[in-house]
Amino acid sequence: MTLCRAVAGLNAYSRGKRLGIFKPSVETLAKKRKETEEHSFEVELLHHAVPVVVMPDGIRAASKGKPIDPASVENYLSAKFGEHLEATKRTMAHLAASYRPEELADIAFKLYERFRPTVPQGVEGWAAEGKLDLSAIRSARHP
Repeated sequence: MTLCRAVAGLNAYSRGKRLGIFKPSVETLAKKRKETEEHSFEVELLHHAVPVVVMPDGIRAASKGKPIDPASVENYLSAKFGEHLEATKRTMAHLAASYRPEELADIAFKLYERFRPTVPQGVEGWAAEGKLDLSAIRSARHP
């Protein structure tokens, strides 16, 4: 879950840059580069290089030089999805299982675009909440 959280953050950051919400400075980029160098290694997930650290119980994605706490990810998802979290996880797992891993890596964002909740375009849609339709996810399954 920490790796997924890292990729979501990378996607949000890219969108924020495109919308002009984030304007990275030379100092910020240098700090980011230094943080990345301090990690054990990177893994590729959905065509993103995700910095990770090795922990006693496995690998975790890192943010700002520290491992992401899996409980914080679960708490965030529970707050956002509420009683629908388990059904959403199951539906997403079925969607992912309907594709080969290498195929999924290539089309994951296109799939997300098919079922992501509708929010206003541009800056107005930044951090806006939408309603996720599980039937749209089910319809994206590979035949």
